[in-house]
Amino acid sequence: MALSSALFSGISGLTNLGNAMQIIGDNIANLNTVGFKGSSFTFQDLLSQSMFTRAGASQVGRGTAISEVYASFEQGSFETTASTTDLAIGGDGFFALRESGTDSLFYTRAGNFRFNNDGQMINPEGYVVQGWAVDANGNIAGSTIDIAMTSFTSQPQPTKSVSVITNLDKDMPSKSTVLSNAWSGTEDAPIGPATYEYQTTVKAYDSLGGTHDVTIYYDKSDTNGAWEYLITCNPAEDLRTGITGTESAGLLARGTITFNESSGTIMGVSMERLTGPAASPGNPETRVWDSLTVADCNADGYYEFMADFLGGAATTDNIAFNIGVRYNGASFVPDSLSTTQYASSSTTVYQSADGYGAGDLQGVDVDVDGLITGVYSNGQVLPLYKIALAKFQSVQGLHKMGGNLYRETRESGSATTSLPGTNGLGSIAPNSLEQSNVDMASEFVKMITTQRNFQANSKIITTTDTMLSELINLKR
Repeated sequence: MALSSALFSGISGLTNLGNAMQIIGDNIANLNTVGFKGSSFTFQDLLSQSMFTRAGASQVGRGTAISEVYASFEQGSFETTASTTDLAIGGDGFFALRESGTDSLFYTRAGNFRFNNDGQMINPEGYVVQGWAVDANGNIAGSTIDIAMTSFTSQPQPTKSVSVITNLDKDMPSKSTVLSNAWSGTEDAPIGPATYEYQTTVKAYDSLGGTHDVTIYYDKSDTNGAWEYLITCNPAEDLRTGITGTESAGLLARGTITFNESSGTIMGVSMERLTGPAASPGNPETRVWDSLTVADCNADGYYEFMADFLGGAATTDNIAFNIGVRYNGASFVPDSLSTTQYASSSTTVYQSADGYGAGDLQGVDVDVDGLITGVYSNGQVLPLYKIALAKFQSVQGLHKMGGNLYRETRESGSATTSLPGTNGLGSIAPNSLEQSNVDMASEFVKMITTQRNFQANSKIITTTDTMLSELINLKR
């Protein structure tokens, strides 16, 4: 008799609807879990039994079973956060993580990362985020490695270029003094204020990150449209061989700036570099100067002066001097911002010097391409790593490990790692976390229908039990 089979059909319904409710409950429980992917399920009927009738053989089902439980990998919404290491993936892909102490790799959509006390970028369970180290231009090489801050200092860079853009007052009278002859590096005040019309100072760096004042003095020449300039430093900081400690110390270069008298625009510049002290002490006119030609201009068309703030043959720096005019291979031409000679007070319009001192790491930033940059106290922003994203042939084949982690399996295929935004992978959303993709309203509807189905299947058992009772009562 088929009544016993009806009991087992009802039991199969109750059992599998209970499993379905467990899946629904897990989804609802993880509504606030970062990067969580909800699961869905489908049912299938069980093997049918044959029943013979006058019309021939017929089949009757034996109940139901869950045929498949699969994850829904649709992207969840993003929540904006204040942490620069909170990351979300806009599109396909997974973050790759290495289990500490092993070579095992796991994958996640949850980007709530932090740096630990070893400088490693980790998830809450301590798994280390994977990426590539980059060079100064942001280019990657080699295989993926742990993202870890191994150095917290930005190395200093010496000054290689000084830019000083001024206006020199056309109406200033000439002092009729050769500036370089008025310089004495052995005096407390190497040059007197009565010998020049204007001066400005810019800060330069040596290769160890030390700072030095480079001062440029200007004096109007007796020749119309010409100004003499003098590039100097603190004599005590001038460590050039043969010059340090002499009256020539601190005297780096001199030259002439020429202007168009009618327009006040710059037309050209010359430069002489001091290469030796005075042959006759006390006679500045016997100092050794090297007159530069246009062939000595650097690749950008600027003359360079030489400075040595540290002492030693390998510590002399060539520093480009930019006053807003450059040699283009045929003649000197003014830049868009250049030194001028107008009938207004002498003033510094713009000045800067490259180079910088050592800096301490203040924080990190991540961009949409997954580039991690370090922000340092010296103002430098340096590329450090690029985050790796992984993709799979079949994400449904991934095995859940808990802790928002997945492991690759034979069904998923091996992970292929690439840069964000390439090979079909999504981009990185910094200061964001991907929320659970579970739709609460949809889960509540599933819960209601599952509950009603459970009630209906329980009726199968109670009704079948009543029928069996009637059958037993036939004996009475």
